[in-house]
Amino acid sequence: MIEARTLRVAASVEAASLLVLPVDLLTVRAEPITSLGGPAHGTVHLVVIAMTFTAVTGVPKGVRRRSLVPGIGGMLVLRRLGRAPEAPGVPDGVRGG
Repeated sequence: MIEARTLRVAASVEAASLLVLPVDLLTVRAEPITSLGGPAHGTVHLVVIAMTFTAVTGVPKGVRRRSLVPGIGGMLVLRRLGRAPEAPGVPDGVRGG
């Protein structure tokens, strides 16, 4: 089973860091943003992958592959889980509409 809240937070941080890093690169190139944002983005991406791959039951087809997409993998996983038919391993909090 995938923990919905943790996955949502990880996906949001992953997407936000994907927005912050290029903006910093195109504007001020602040060293603290780059040195903190890059590793944070990578770590959160690995969290999304680990959460998706360790979910043993109830993961619809293709979800694990979607988690591998850098930057938006978490959002793709949440979107796919929101459209998944009811399965015992998909928590109610993940299902969107």
